[in-house]
Amino acid sequence: MNVLVTGGAGYVGSHAVAQLLAAGHDVRVWDNLSRGHAASIPAELLIRGSLSERERLTSVLREHRIDAVMHFAAYALVAESVANPSLYYENNVLGTLSLLDAMHDADVGRIVFSSTCATYGIPEKVPISEDTPQAPVNPYGYTKLVIERALADYAHAYGLGYAALRYFNACGADPEARRGEDHEPETHAIPLALLAALGKRDGFTILGTDYPTPDGTCVRDYVHVDDLADAHLRALDRLRPGEGLRLNLGTGRGFSVREVVDSAQRVSGRDIPVTTGDRRPGDPPELVADPTRAQQVLGWKPRYTEIDAIMETAWHWHETHPDGYAGSAS
Repeated sequence: MNVLVTGGAGYVGSHAVAQLLAAGHDVRVWDNLSRGHAASIPAELLIRGSLSERERLTSVLREHRIDAVMHFAAYALVAESVANPSLYYENNVLGTLSLLDAMHDADVGRIVFSSTCATYGIPEKVPISEDTPQAPVNPYGYTKLVIERALADYAHAYGLGYAALRYFNACGADPEARRGEDHEPETHAIPLALLAALGKRDGFTILGTDYPTPDGTCVRDYVHVDDLADAHLRALDRLRPGEGLRLNLGTGRGFSVREVVDSAQRVSGRDIPVTTGDRRPGDPPELVADPTRAQQVLGWKPRYTEIDAIMETAWHWHETHPDGYAGSAS
């Protein structure tokens, strides 16, 4: 297929681009590079632009005879969404509607959408299935849920075929360290722990030690970025006009924050200074996926299910790119 990947220079998007190319698809990347990294993708694929440029998007979709879109171009920091909801509604909602309308104008009828487990809010029970009520507790989660509902409406009205893939905690890196996780600011536990191991941070702070979990710290389902990319390619092959897939992407296993830090120390062979702090408002004690439906519908099974195996790929990236993409020769 001819595939346009929005946000394809970002963390998950760049890994999806690599797998699309390996599978023989023709790829173009639409990214404004506000949070992505040009070094993460082949230079000739990049078309620099904003989601708000509907007419230009339409032209690009027609010019490159795009068959399907993978949409990763979203802001995804929970705390930032609370402090600046306008930014999130403008980009994640209005920007995506601009993209969907450009697709409609150009007669592109398939999209794989990067959604999130944040649409579930604080679930009453885990593991979380797709039938769990969606009740977001922050603007980021709301913006993703708005688009999930828009996709269903576009499918009904215009025959759009879509997949809404609800990630749990994306993590890890390309095993050969060609692509990795490089955010500013960094808020994810694994890179924060490894940056502390490298001496790039003073230490690691565990936010909350009194949760109702085995060791008192939050438990999360860590799903490797290459496994996420694989699920996107599988979803692409299963899109049908007027039909929607809504699937959780996780491993079905949870690891606590303490377990993550212990793994980072084992894998890196370095001590990480650890302090404790107060809980972050709205942090659920445990978020673990029930990935059964994705496995049944897509034939998808995560390859990385052990925290040390995930950590090794992340450590290889951070050790060889201590300054992220800014220090990359590529």
